[in-house]
Amino acid sequence: MSSLDTSAQAPAKPWRDELRAMLLLAWPMVLTNLAQTAMTATDVLIMGRLGPEALAAGALGSNLYFGPMIFGLGLMLATSPMIASELGRKRHSVRDVRRTVRQGLWLAVCIAVPLWLLLWQAETILKAMGQDPELAAKAGSYVRWLQWGLLPYYGYIVLRSFISALERPGWALAVAFCAVAFNAITTWGLVLGEFGMPAMGVPGAGLATFLSSGLMFAGLTTVVLTERRFRRYRVFGRFWRADWPRFVALLKLGLPISGILAFEVMVFNAAALLMGLIDAASLAAHAIAIQIASISFMVPLGLNQAVTVRVGLAHGARDRDGIFRAGWTAYALGVGFMAMTALVMITWPTALIGAFIDTTDPANATVVGIAVTFLAFAALFQVVDGAQAVAAGMLRGLHDTTVPMLYAAIGYWGVGMPLGALLAFHYGLRGNGIWIGLSAGLTVVALLLLLRWLRRDRILARASDLRPALQMH
Repeated sequence: MSSLDTSAQAPAKPWRDELRAMLLLAWPMVLTNLAQTAMTATDVLIMGRLGPEALAAGALGSNLYFGPMIFGLGLMLATSPMIASELGRKRHSVRDVRRTVRQGLWLAVCIAVPLWLLLWQAETILKAMGQDPELAAKAGSYVRWLQWGLLPYYGYIVLRSFISALERPGWALAVAFCAVAFNAITTWGLVLGEFGMPAMGVPGAGLATFLSSGLMFAGLTTVVLTERRFRRYRVFGRFWRADWPRFVALLKLGLPISGILAFEVMVFNAAALLMGLIDAASLAAHAIAIQIASISFMVPLGLNQAVTVRVGLAHGARDRDGIFRAGWTAYALGVGFMAMTALVMITWPTALIGAFIDTTDPANATVVGIAVTFLAFAALFQVVDGAQAVAAGMLRGLHDTTVPMLYAAIGYWGVGMPLGALLAFHYGLRGNGIWIGLSAGLTVVALLLLLRWLRRDRILARASDLRPALQMH
């Protein structure tokens, strides 16, 4: 009997170990993402105190900002699988890890400058898109402060990727929570004129988030320079020295990641712009529903980041069994969590909306009613949204980014956006049609990425650093 028990339990142990490792790595990342989202949510909550018009202007500005920002973010995220694979090959590697971090910071500077030039024209861009001139002016003033946070935020992401690949993400969490508290105080003060600060209105939220991003980078820089485990890498030493081969390698890996993220985020941004063409109430309701969905999305996003590291480590170590376990463990966790959040959105929509707007005020009745409907659609795509997010991270750990980028283009812009616009304006479904299109696009991407993962052995067979004799699942 004891031998049977042993044989029955032995296969389960690697899965238990993987689950434990995944959770230990993922939960600080999830909380870090929630902390970062809390800053945006804080901006929305406080701008909402100025009225629906200010909320709509903030939503326009945020959506315009997030498209370019997310493109640059994809380049920074390329540092994570590259560092993880190197550590998988050689656990105590220093030089190659340092090269990746340094060139990641170079890349942050190179991408921030053109994005600053673009976002400085936010008001002009919004007017050219047909938005209300008064809303466009307020949104533009918000973005002109917000945009300066790009460079410190990108620097923070590179350093976070570095310490996360070393499986020490807790420091990034601590820094992010300090930034959240700082952002809440400064946003409240600068928007509403509290604590002796000037009442700047909507632009004050942008300034507060810029200052908070600077605090995040400064805090994590301090940790990297002083904590013993990180200090030995000397990531800022001889920062001025170019390393073009590594810079180009990061670009090759990062550009498709940027494409994936940009296609996804920009389809949601386009949805917000289309909502603005319907009416201000639809736009405000959309901002609330998207913010709620974004909060729940932080869990699969954290799993996305964690599984990139776990799959990357196994990939570098030439461990196909480890790749298999890491990928499916994260996938099950992400899909399961999003199924639970879908139930919450369907069961208590008004309570969730009440965190962003006074649901008892008759003046807000139209916005609340539309937001309840939008939340029902958001609940429908929770599972597929979580599935595509985690699957993208699984493939990223294998350095497989180009084909997933094409899948994102097909799903979001070949299916989701055209279908949403058609239903909204041609068939008269208005905002509901846009949300149906978003749901359809996410479903297509999730299915295509899952099929890609199921064919991962073909990807691994082409990878020169994996032995072909390794056993395949």
